[in-house]
Amino acid sequence: MTQIGNGNTRYRTMLPGGTQIGLSWAAVTHTGLRREANEDSFVAQPPVFAVADGMGGHAAGDFASAAVVTRLAEYGGRDVVGTPELDRSLRMAVQDMGRGAGVTDEGSGTTVTGAALGEIAGQPAWLVFNIGDSRVYRLVGGVLEQLTVDHSVVQELVDAGQITREEADTHPHSNVITRAVGFHEAPVPDYRAIAVEPGMRLLICSDGLTKELTSYGIRHFLLANPKSEPAARALLDAALGNGGRDNVTAIVVDVHDVVPAGDDEAAPA
Repeated sequence: MTQIGNGNTRYRTMLPGGTQIGLSWAAVTHTGLRREANEDSFVAQPPVFAVADGMGGHAAGDFASAAVVTRLAEYGGRDVVGTPELDRSLRMAVQDMGRGAGVTDEGSGTTVTGAALGEIAGQPAWLVFNIGDSRVYRLVGGVLEQLTVDHSVVQELVDAGQITREEADTHPHSNVITRAVGFHEAPVPDYRAIAVEPGMRLLICSDGLTKELTSYGIRHFLLANPKSEPAARALLDAALGNGGRDNVTAIVVDVHDVVPAGDDEAAPA
């Protein structure tokens, strides 16, 4: 388990185009109640917020997830990051895994999902990315939306209409993913750009959370806890209370305000 970055209740950044954004966030992780080791890792350090869920055995899974978040953390302190930089970090992480002699000989890999602050045509945007079945959700105006699509066997069955979303949660192959970072293959992330809006909340989490909580449960705890740290803690506690069958990691990011360039009077003190 590798944790990079801490929670922050008051953070302000100015993007290259002059837009100012006020954020707060919190990150939590737990081994769970049935695992001996925590193979999840995270980075919560602007402009990148990401969760990686390692695979391949205790040492190998931890090594793989750590490799990914360590590379992504290299952009910490920058105003924005783009897809070429994210792609490069994931490729470098795969190379780092290959150097883990004695740890990853039988192959190791990890999921990764997250959101990075970027700019598109001069406008601020979240670059949401994922490989595997860790997820990113958006909560706006009380509406919860899953922004990522799982790379998993059960998701393919759902897409093909062979099983329902509810059946997928209890399917015997629910933990089999079809895409990962590692295993000596080039990483292929999906990307989605969304606008940075005041009042929006992002949840970035490993499947240890979504195995234990439905989307209705996730929405409930996000709405019941206005601040990021209590929200993240409530989600973690609920996942453990429902069984905690896997490692659980969650990052909650809140956007408090978005002030366009030249509108300094609207920026909070």
